[in-house]
Amino acid sequence: MGAQKGKDLLLKMNDGISFITVAGLRSRKIAFNAETVDVTHAESADRWRELLEGAGVKRASISGRGLFKDASSDALVRQIFFDGEVTPCQVVVPAFGTIEGPFQISSLEFSGEHNGEVTFDIGLESAGALTFTSL
Repeated sequence: MGAQKGKDLLLKMNDGISFITVAGLRSRKIAFNAETVDVTHAESADRWRELLEGAGVKRASISGRGLFKDASSDALVRQIFFDGEVTPCQVVVPAFGTIEGPFQISSLEFSGEHNGEVTFDIGLESAGALTFTSL
């Protein structure tokens, strides 16, 4: 994957009918994590750590920062957060593919400077199995 435009990394949330791009996000990030299960014991070769293959918990987190500018996506984000819903989301990574699955909004923060616009920060955590479709 060569260099890509950051604006092409998209976060989309399902409104019950289709996926809507969360408008106004100026930065966004997706991170994948897998916990490890340490099975090191007294007879491990030279006391090197050993891990149990395929064990542990996998998770993904999404974060973004921007400003609300589209009424439909603004309302969707607010409603999903206040209802505490787990909703289908997509993250489109340019020249890579699409990650899709259930996520819950774990944080929604608003801030603003006296001489600037109101911005928001959003955090989402995976809430089930994710799928990947390459482009």
